Amino acid sequence: MAAARLSKGRTIAAHAILITYTLIALFPVFVTVINSFKSRKAIFADPLALPWPEHFDLVGYQTVLKQGDFLGYFQNSLIVTCVSLFFVLLFGAMAAFALSEYRFKGNTLMGLYLALGIMIPIRLGTVAILELMVAAGLVNTLTALILVYTAQGLPLAVFILSEFMKSVSDDLKNAGRIDGLSEYAIFFTLILPLVRPAMATVGVFTMIPIWNDLWFPLILAPAEEVKTVTLGSQIFIGQFVTNWNAVLASLSLAIVPVLVLYLIFSRQLIRGITAGAVK
Repeated sequence: MAAARLSKGRTIAAHAILITYTLIALFPVFVTVINSFKSRKAIFADPLALPWPEHFDLVGYQTVLKQGDFLGYFQNSLIVTCVSLFFVLLFGAMAAFALSEYRFKGNTLMGLYLALGIMIPIRLGTVAILELMVAAGLVNTLTALILVYTAQGLPLAVFILSEFMKSVSDDLKNAGRIDGLSEYAIFFTLILPLVRPAMATVGVFTMIPIWNDLWFPLILAPAEEVKTVTLGSQIFIGQFVTNWNAVLASLSLAIVPVLVLYLIFSRQLIRGITAGAVK
């Protein structure tokens, strides 16, 4: 009984901490959104004030929709993020299953090699990556961004998912093999549903850096037809004059997919984060 109360108390505390951090993290988003609906004068006069009727102004959104192909930028970001996320989760989960399930010579070294990708930023290899993409003829294509972001997200995905997959019961997997299931069937029908919270956690933490990244779109895909939302927003930022209404409006629109994803996966995300803390 006491153990149950302690476990419940830890769960409540973990949820309270996550909610607190969520509110703190959402405050800059709140400030960005409310200022996107205000005039330039009101933004600098009182940035924390709500967009009351006397300050309400849609000039930022009008500028965003008229200047540049913002819908095209949005589409490019959506394609790159969704495809990269799919490959990260698929290949990351398959690699994690192999490392956690099968014992072979070099298993530990392979896990350490993949973990190095978490500690060594991929941006250190920007020059080599650019040369590789030029040689492959992939500069100014969405394919280049998808390949880079997939490589960037795989180390963290393998590291997290392998730890969760080690906790899956061996009896369940052996029962599937006795029933004649192939390794692929065991992976897709038995393992993946059980590690869904971990998949949601990896998905959220992988999507946000991809969606918000400016570096690789600027280096690998700066052409107008393949610009992402983050790179496209830079057209409103000049050396001497910045159109803050348009910048805030474009950033507010860019925030929407991240918030939608968080709302969809929030329960699985919290379960994935707190799984090891409430046992």
